[in-house]
Amino acid sequence: MRWRAEKHTPFLLLSPAILTILFVVAIPLAFSLYTSMTPYKLTKPDTINTFVGLRNYVRLFSDDKFWWAFGRTILFLAVALNLEFILGLGIALLINRITWGQRTLRTMMMFPMMFSPILVGFQFKYIFNDNIGILNNALQALGITDGSIAWLVDKPLGMISIITAEVWMSTSVFAILLLAGLFAMPRDPLEAAKVDGCNPWQVFRHITLPFLMPFAFIAMTIRSLDVARAYDIVDVMTGGGPAGRTEVLWTLIARVGYDNSKMGEANAMAYVSTLLSVAFTYYFFTKLVAARRYMGGAE
Repeated sequence: MRWRAEKHTPFLLLSPAILTILFVVAIPLAFSLYTSMTPYKLTKPDTINTFVGLRNYVRLFSDDKFWWAFGRTILFLAVALNLEFILGLGIALLINRITWGQRTLRTMMMFPMMFSPILVGFQFKYIFNDNIGILNNALQALGITDGSIAWLVDKPLGMISIITAEVWMSTSVFAILLLAGLFAMPRDPLEAAKVDGCNPWQVFRHITLPFLMPFAFIAMTIRSLDVARAYDIVDVMTGGGPAGRTEVLWTLIARVGYDNSKMGEANAMAYVSTLLSVAFTYYFFTKLVAARRYMGGAE
């Protein structure tokens, strides 16, 4: 009897966490999956009882607004991740070479990621404002431009402004992980390469960068989940406008689900967006495994 009690003890200890996950995650996910197969509208609660199968998903294939938002999300994710990686790598390499005040710089480097996306959105909305924005005033004061530039209204400039805010806030994630990789890097291969006559670029290209790539792919996996469901910054800075020019998947989902009350259709879009996040996560995980195998690590 005592053995049986000890056998069930781990399950009893885990039961609060399991029940919490069940009620907070599993049940809402199952409910949203069901509503994605109904014409559920918030203004007509009875529509939740009408099962239409995959009709909402099929309609997405002919929805131009959805595919434009899907494409912008892919573009947003690809550009933001690459810029964050390049800038984070540069910051990590610079801080790694500094011998005085390194702890202070590491602490300051983490400041942007401490701000909420809503606060960052309001901050950059003010910076890029075409009338009172700091950027336009600075450009006019320097004589670079004669008039105001509509950063948040123009189609390409609107996306560039949002990507700038996202990169400013999240580059430190890459910098922190890559700096940790630099601290963990063994010195013997670097010294051996220098003895063999390798120049700094060759050392970086063939030793430092391959060693850092597993850390980079970990950061990309984390950030891809965040960027693929970006909503806060986009909603605060542009609201997806004007005329949907900066609409990404989650601002479109919020507008369809809450502004238009089409919750069934919005949930179908959300599950497609979730599949996009899973696809990017799987891709970066395979690259992580390949990078670790290249460096001789365990899979």
